[in-house]
Amino acid sequence: MTTPHNLTPSQAADLLVQALPHMQRYDQEVIVIKYGGNAMGDAATAEDFAEDVVLLEQSGLKPVVCHGGGPQIARMLDKLGIKSEFKQGLRVTDAATVDVVEMVLAGSVNKEIVGYISREGGKAIGLCGKDGNMVVARKATRTIVDPDSKIEQVLDLGFVGEPDKVDTSVLDSVLKAELIPVLAPVCAGADGQTYNVNADTFAGAIAGALNAKRLLLLTDVPGVLDKNKTLIPELTVEQCRRLIADGTISGGMIPKIETCIYALEKGVEAVVILDGKVPHAALIELFTDTGSGTIIRM
Repeated sequence: MTTPHNLTPSQAADLLVQALPHMQRYDQEVIVIKYGGNAMGDAATAEDFAEDVVLLEQSGLKPVVCHGGGPQIARMLDKLGIKSEFKQGLRVTDAATVDVVEMVLAGSVNKEIVGYISREGGKAIGLCGKDGNMVVARKATRTIVDPDSKIEQVLDLGFVGEPDKVDTSVLDSVLKAELIPVLAPVCAGADGQTYNVNADTFAGAIAGALNAKRLLLLTDVPGVLDKNKTLIPELTVEQCRRLIADGTISGGMIPKIETCIYALEKGVEAVVILDGKVPHAALIELFTDTGSGTIIRM
């Protein structure tokens, strides 16, 4: 008789033995996992992710899940007939949009993830940046240079925020109680206004404040690719900056790399960008010799 996935009992035991030193390395360490909207995929993918999170917690790690939900927000805005304005490719979050963002991220998406983890036997609690003043945001600003006048202009993106201060007291209590926090990147500013914070940036701030052993950015790409579209398994911060300068790292990968650098500078040991649609990607990265995605260190 064989175990699932056609492994013999001996082969399954070999896998567990291989995982043991990795489990010991991460014992009682905080692992922050950013679960992106594009990485969420279908129910089977969500179930695999929930299984990973529960297994990590049961193995002695302290997983903290930070999630996005861009596709879900876009669908709800479309359903409600709220048209989005874009400036230089960035969505402007007006008063109507930020209400939908809070409803979707801190409501439906957050509780859906909590539900998946609970069904796999874990004890999760859904929170957002507002809870206990966990993350206080400031209004985000972006500048562009007008191609004709060469004058720098400030873009007003509405209620888009960036982490300003992080208070870990609520998270410390949750982790001490052996609960799995699931965090939505909806925050309040010092002025009491609600802000939509980029989920990568939010996860980086949380990981830095908790001095996490690892920050895993689960997305819909294998990791950082070279100019031949081949995965780069390991990078340093200096190498990342060179790849940005020569155009190898471009587009949406640049802000992810900037988040990685920020988290590393705040004390996170290493950050990994990996494909969240690969079944059990987090377990492969943390508990096997091969790993997954691109790992970035100082």
